[in-house]
Amino acid sequence: MIKNISNLGDAALYCDFGEEINQKINTDVIKYFKNIQNKKIKGIINLTPSYNKLIISFDLNEVNFLDLKKQVQDIDISKDEVKVNQKIIKIPVCCDDEFALDIQRLSIKLNLTKKEILDKYLDKEYFCYMTGFIAGMPFLGDIHKKIRLERLETPRVKVPKGSVGITEQFANIYTFESPGGWNILGKTPTTIFDHTKEHQPILISAGDKVSFYQISKIEYLKLNDKK
Repeated sequence: MIKNISNLGDAALYCDFGEEINQKINTDVIKYFKNIQNKKIKGIINLTPSYNKLIISFDLNEVNFLDLKKQVQDIDISKDEVKVNQKIIKIPVCCDDEFALDIQRLSIKLNLTKKEILDKYLDKEYFCYMTGFIAGMPFLGDIHKKIRLERLETPRVKVPKGSVGITEQFANIYTFESPGGWNILGKTPTTIFDHTKEHQPILISAGDKVSFYQISKIEYLKLNDKK
């Protein structure tokens, strides 16, 4: 549930669900997000959910902070029928050394072999807390505690599209080539974000569950060629 609602600038509500990051809190964020979407509350122009926060931007000509705050506070998700449409998605990943850019760094820092790292990474079903930073990029938790590590000290100028990375408690997939500091474990041939699909360009949405399975380079190339 929302712990506090405050101003964010002149025309936004900052809904704070607390400092913890877990599936229960994030599911509450998603339920509020979908509930507010469905209610089509007058004056709201944008909703931005994250792990444990929800930002509601509004038009001051249509609604004021206090009225909108009350409407949000009056929402009772415990009695609401809004459901989080959860999909279970399996993603292939090739972890050959040419794609696993940071496996040696991880092995040294974590004091684990490559196999031990990958076993812990692959033996897990991940929960998508949010998408963002890059269009469609999923933030997936929660990785095994023994393979949690901080970001790179110096981020890369370019991380290849399709790269699969980890940092702290999260895993992600780079939907475009971009700068980034996540520890890269491999690469997937699966398209996660496709801007040509007008109605559903994002493969993985908040609330979905994701698992990874390892493929060889030959399999990677075959799947990549089919795109």
